[in-house]
Amino acid sequence: MSPEGRTQPFPPKEHFQVAINSKCLMKLNNDCREPGITYNRTDGTLLFSVFKGNPELPTAVNITWSSINFKTILQWQPKPSGYFYTVEIHGQISDTKKKCIMTTETECDVTDVLRNVKETYTAHILSVTSSGMDNFEEPPFAVSEKFTPYSQTVLGKPEIQNYTQKDSKLNIVFQDPLTPYTFPNGSFQSIRDIFQHDLEYKLYYWKDQSSGKKDAITKSQKFEVSVENTKNYCFYIQGIIPSRRENRYGQESMVLCTSIGRNILDEYGAEVFIIIAVIAIAVITLAIVLSVILCKRKKAKAAREKEPLNGV
Repeated sequence: MSPEGRTQPFPPKEHFQVAINSKCLMKLNNDCREPGITYNRTDGTLLFSVFKGNPELPTAVNITWSSINFKTILQWQPKPSGYFYTVEIHGQISDTKKKCIMTTETECDVTDVLRNVKETYTAHILSVTSSGMDNFEEPPFAVSEKFTPYSQTVLGKPEIQNYTQKDSKLNIVFQDPLTPYTFPNGSFQSIRDIFQHDLEYKLYYWKDQSSGKKDAITKSQKFEVSVENTKNYCFYIQGIIPSRRENRYGQESMVLCTSIGRNILDEYGAEVFIIIAVIAIAVITLAIVLSVILCKRKKAKAAREKEPLNGV
């Protein structure tokens, strides 16, 4: 499947952008090297480059896969000058597919060629000139690490549609994140359509103005948990794939809070209440002091006005 002279990358590291986890990362010994291959180490990632055709052309480095809800972008460096890049996606069982042909960009959306999400892929980033693709010689290229969308894409944020707190129950309804893939009728598949029973959601909730969290798990799109009916609660949700060894937890939804029976103390906190009380006491004290001073001055003035009458 791979052209002669290309090698398969090392196993992926514990990171959704797919770096390396191999003894070869620690040292490049003779067991790891193969003839005719140039090995580059950059930012903890081994990249393999085979130089054929025009050895003067630079090859891509720092190749990463960035994937959220199966929307997958391949990124690399450097920006080309005087040459172009072409991306080849190699699957374990599928045919090689070309993307972003003769591009001057350093990223490529490869989502549509990764539809078999359980297949493992590698990307070959070719460095080519304007006439290089017509040559029979293999252009220089770099190889990415392996990427399996099903086990490595990041779960995006769930969208909370509605929530209510009534009596001693907090009810939350949310929506699964959508993927770029569609059904035959054109509607978008959700991550639930792909992961099915592998997908769970976890709710974290706590009393407003408190740090002690509780949690709950569901395989559906709603939660119902017991709460104190006189307290307000805050919460957020995130998706989970329990079968994964890495990247099990998805992105967190926005934090929302209920407002049942919320008063000024709940809204602004005890500190603001104390400040208002201190200011009020200071104003009252100042008013009393001014009243006493004015009263004394009034009495003194009245006494002075009576003194000439006593002398007549």
